Amino acid sequence: MCKPNVVIVQTDQQSLWTLSCYGGGEIETPHIDTIAENGVRFENFYTVSAVCTPSRGCFMTGLYPYKHGAYRNDVPMDRNVRTFAHIMSEDGYRTAYIGKWHLAGGERPGWLEPEQSMGFTDCSLMFNCSHHKSMKDCGQNKPVFESEAAVGDHISYTTDFLTKKALEKIDQYRSQPFLLMLSIPDPHQPYTVRAPYNTFFPPDTVKIPPSFYEKKLPDWAEYDEWGRKRYFPLSMPDREQVFRNIKAQYCGAVKCIDDNVGKIIKKLKELNLYENTVFVFTTDHGDYMGEHGLLEKNNLYDSVYHIPLLISWPHGLPHNSVIQSYVSIVDFQPTLLTLLGLPLSGKEQGHSVNSLFTEDKPEREEVIFLHPNDVPRAGILTRDYELAYVGAGWQADTEFTDHILFDRKNDPAQMHNLYRNPAYEDIKNHLKTKLIRHFADLGFDPKALPSVLAQDCKAALEAHI
Repeated sequence: MCKPNVVIVQTDQQSLWTLSCYGGGEIETPHIDTIAENGVRFENFYTVSAVCTPSRGCFMTGLYPYKHGAYRNDVPMDRNVRTFAHIMSEDGYRTAYIGKWHLAGGERPGWLEPEQSMGFTDCSLMFNCSHHKSMKDCGQNKPVFESEAAVGDHISYTTDFLTKKALEKIDQYRSQPFLLMLSIPDPHQPYTVRAPYNTFFPPDTVKIPPSFYEKKLPDWAEYDEWGRKRYFPLSMPDREQVFRNIKAQYCGAVKCIDDNVGKIIKKLKELNLYENTVFVFTTDHGDYMGEHGLLEKNNLYDSVYHIPLLISWPHGLPHNSVIQSYVSIVDFQPTLLTLLGLPLSGKEQGHSVNSLFTEDKPEREEVIFLHPNDVPRAGILTRDYELAYVGAGWQADTEFTDHILFDRKNDPAQMHNLYRNPAYEDIKNHLKTKLIRHFADLGFDPKALPSVLAQDCKAALEAHI
């Protein structure tokens, strides 16, 4: 059998509940569900940083954020690290990237040059960062983004436009093994979507998370840059209706994504490529979409860290399989390369989890570590608990102190903070020790951690040395 093709669709800020294959009941996503039906659904896949840039860097490299360099938004990835695209290109794959990259540093939409493409030999449609909702061809070398206020139609809307370019690329590459990564900037804000998707979900019918009405939040969740005070303060007179209008558009954007995934699957089948194509669907992080009165990401509630990962390969993977074991985003790169029979870079901090495809039995302790990014916050997730620590806020002139401990089994909405409950002191200390050991093992700079952890991490690092 010839080498499989690889198609990766990565969206931006798409929550797990938006997919019906994950039990979401609000949006039907039959095309994305097809990937799960014909392959493997990772039930417990987590990013270690719920912000675009660091999460994407982890996905591409198998490295934690401070190791690949792009530890916060708009900081470039270290040019010396190796992505799976580097390794696949060296093995003879044609490699192309279409859409948002966000690993070149800066916020400008700028089109990337070949020396910035990190292993993707075709970067002609690779742009750094934009969430414009309309693009068009102008007969020039590059498409252009229309004004920020513009919302395109079925041709120019960004999700449709980029998907059409991906279909053309598949046609172009069909005779030789290829890697095609399509990075769709939706359903990230601004929360608008083209017709007719903008009317698919009447605002009065969308569900409101119970925690939207929560009375008291930790200080960082209430007051920091991504806090409730910014989005839906309790004093806001029409807060419920404002939220409903936003969520209706977000759901419509997801439906548009699903229809475009369907176009890609259809194209692969028409060209008789589908059976020997590894098809991956994922996102970089979720969106709170009303949970705790929040929008967007970051913060510390686990729902934006818990993200979808679907992988199908009809020739090489079981069908309709579910992996319950915990898997981190840093495990993706080594897992993909091992699946393809390719060598690893040797620098990965993640591990291949290919053994889970045949037996869902974790080989390591099931734990996810949450890394600092734009703000110094760090934490640990297990099946039972989440422990996390906070420090300086976005503006660095406020020191937050409401650290958290949540019982993830008995309080899945994370509305009851147990951090100061003396009955949980042993659990808290046990988890804190694991967290400190993790950062010490990585040789992590204690200065990047919340101040409450820095001294312990420094001591652990010195003991390591």
